[in-house]
Amino acid sequence: MSEVRPLFWKEGRLHLLDQNLLPDRVEYRVLSSWEEVAQAIRDMAVRGAPAIGVAAAFGMVLAASGALTAGKPLAPEISRALTGLAATRPTAVNLFWALERMRRRWEQSLAMEGEKATAALEEEALRIWQEEEEANRHLARLGADLVPPGARVLTHCNAGALATAGYGTALGIIRAAHRAGKLEMVYADETRPRLQGARLTSWELVTEGIPVTVICDNMAASLMAQGKIDLVVVGADRIAANGDVANKIGTYALAIVAHYHGVPFYVAAPTSTVDLRTPSGREIPIEERAEEEVSCWEGRRILPPGVKVVNPAFDVTPAALVSAVITERGILKPPYPESLKAIR
Repeated sequence: MSEVRPLFWKEGRLHLLDQNLLPDRVEYRVLSSWEEVAQAIRDMAVRGAPAIGVAAAFGMVLAASGALTAGKPLAPEISRALTGLAATRPTAVNLFWALERMRRRWEQSLAMEGEKATAALEEEALRIWQEEEEANRHLARLGADLVPPGARVLTHCNAGALATAGYGTALGIIRAAHRAGKLEMVYADETRPRLQGARLTSWELVTEGIPVTVICDNMAASLMAQGKIDLVVVGADRIAANGDVANKIGTYALAIVAHYHGVPFYVAAPTSTVDLRTPSGREIPIEERAEEEVSCWEGRRILPPGVKVVNPAFDVTPAALVSAVITERGILKPPYPESLKAIR
């Protein structure tokens, strides 16, 4: 049984598995500048809140090493990279959390020589990566306890190793449940318009021998009505202080139908995804992506001329629809303002 390796750091370069090419090709991009990392984030070659944060952290290392190699002052390039990487995607809070950690480490290293400062940034990026993977594995063990024997689990988008730079949040729980012999079937929503569930989640699971069935997004309610879903588990891109959850578009609708049918709806996320500075989901910025993601298929326009498109990448699920938030520091239950504050 093999685990997906979405990125790795080798000889001062960031190697990213290009998720836009999956499942047809397994190909790594080798990135040597922070600008290339920023472009990979914008292009969604790397995606998922924790993975974006890890990639951005290594982008800061590349900013420092690039300036050092070119004989330029580090400070202006560090500032430019912080601004440029922060502008790539607005919703996933892990991006800003990781950049803030790198900024603080940079400030602590100001008295060091250029090479030592760069080494300090590299050490911090590696630590962020390691901490995220450890958090995933721990929350997966906790979350697996919520999975009943013979479970049929529904998940949305991709919250696996590809999205987290190691093991996975929602898929981490699914992995742990499978290894415990609890899992009968995983149903993966197709996840329009970029098909992360159909392309990425199914690829991760079948690679590891975990049974998976892909369904269109609009089939979930019908399966629940037939009693074929025992629980839903999804990831998160940001969890507000009141427990509202920003995740891939379609998550809100899934939470509504799960609530109606009495199916537990779990959110799995490391504490780096919790944003106590954002009071509720109303204040979470929602990324609006290009209309071509909806209007075109394999480079060909499928909508009639003149038709407009709305393409938000995320929606917000109210805390009242969330059965529990599973983190590496514990399984949180309502009231979320108190339980989220306690772990942070």
